[in-house]
Amino acid sequence: MDTPVRQIGNVRVVAPQGRVDQATAEALRLSLEPHLAACTANAAPLILDFSGVPYISSVGLRVLMLAGRQVTAQQGRLAIAALQPVVREVFQISRFDMVFKLYDSVDAAAAALAT
Repeated sequence: MDTPVRQIGNVRVVAPQGRVDQATAEALRLSLEPHLAACTANAAPLILDFSGVPYISSVGLRVLMLAGRQVTAQQGRLAIAALQPVVREVFQISRFDMVFKLYDSVDAAAAALAT
């Protein structure tokens, strides 16, 4: 799974591309590992830019749940931005919209986390 990374000020943005399902969830987990490890209380916040993710399955949600737990345990800050409509619906149905800070755009997430 392709996961380009960029910086917006002091915020790190990781942008997975493609479906997150049984075939790609492990690749996403592995690509997020170093960014999650670096997302601690004294480090840059992390945004997952989901604008390039048209679909996510329960396996993908599990990867995100574990990522969220890790960042919380490290006292880091994590947000998810730019969910496509189908993915947003999956988040709402699974109640992940109550687990993660969700933003309509990467810029909105960066502004919120930069403070």
